Amino acid sequence: MECLQNWPEPIIHVQSIADSGAATVPDRYIKPISDRPEIGKSTTVLDQQSIPVINLAAFSETGDIDHEHACNATLMQEISVACRDWGFFQVVNHGVSPELMKRTRETWRAFFHLPMEQKHKYVNTPKTYEGYGSRLGVEQGAILDWGDYYFLNFLPWSLKNQDKWPCLPETLRETVEEYGREVVELCEKVIKVVSRSLGLEGDYVKRVFGGEGVGVSMRANYYPRCPQPELTLGLSAHSDPGGITVLLADDRVQGLQVRKDGAWVTVQPLSDAFIVNIGDQIQVVSNAIYKSVEHRVMVNSEEERVSVAIFYNPRGDVLIGPAQELVSPARAVCCMPMTYNEHRLDIRKRGPRGKAQVDTLKSSSTPPNLY
Repeated sequence: MECLQNWPEPIIHVQSIADSGAATVPDRYIKPISDRPEIGKSTTVLDQQSIPVINLAAFSETGDIDHEHACNATLMQEISVACRDWGFFQVVNHGVSPELMKRTRETWRAFFHLPMEQKHKYVNTPKTYEGYGSRLGVEQGAILDWGDYYFLNFLPWSLKNQDKWPCLPETLRETVEEYGREVVELCEKVIKVVSRSLGLEGDYVKRVFGGEGVGVSMRANYYPRCPQPELTLGLSAHSDPGGITVLLADDRVQGLQVRKDGAWVTVQPLSDAFIVNIGDQIQVVSNAIYKSVEHRVMVNSEEERVSVAIFYNPRGDVLIGPAQELVSPARAVCCMPMTYNEHRLDIRKRGPRGKAQVDTLKSSSTPPNLY
């Protein structure tokens, strides 16, 4: 993948601006009117049952999603409807310890509360994005988001750089390692159910993503209090470029919004649940039967917000195209094959821009038989 070596301007961490007591949002963070959140206006808000909720207990009961069992059939149908209608769902009875979930979120909160000189030891660059950062994209003069983050690679092992894992708080490395292992197991459960819900073999998606060479990364997000939340966003509208995302949301502060039928819908996380969304690569593999969905993050003037996302992605150099089983005279191929490295380069260059990067995949040509 083309290397992006340096940021175009000096990095100013949003937390520094918030901690300075600034009464206004700097111009660099003010979004165009069309992109601003409708805070205080009449908006669609989900109740807890509106966003699909998937109970993964059935997966644990049968032990094998390929087994012909009524629980499996129901689970696959629920996943299929959620992926078709929303692209987002929450999972409960997922097997990850609620105590570990809480500990992970609060450990990252403690990191972001460290003195700035401690965090600066891990400042990132656009070459890999690993470490402590405050922007996506390298376009000079771009309008920025009101948020800081910490990005880490888990898999493959060749990309895991322990030098980028913070030493403080003292429990961070151990906690993040344990959490990562458990959530990767959850990702593979979800990927298997997604495969089967498409009528594919259970290991299909993992296999075409590169098998044991799949990529897994973490992004811990910190959205400081904002003096004018109606003018900016914590994270601009985008769809995730990879496979699936498993999000541990803040248990105290809402902020995630999903685009549904042209409107922005605020997600209300369930206690001890994960929010899961499908990314562009699942849209590609499913031949657009399932579609990645735009989402964004609001900020507020009263509370900071912390969330932790795990991304389960294809190996960077593997061509990803529509599954041949899902191509038919009635359903032409949705796009040409492309590697994940090529696909995500657009968002790494220009930052989050809706689903603009997905448009680059569209083609009327027939892809080769990859599998």
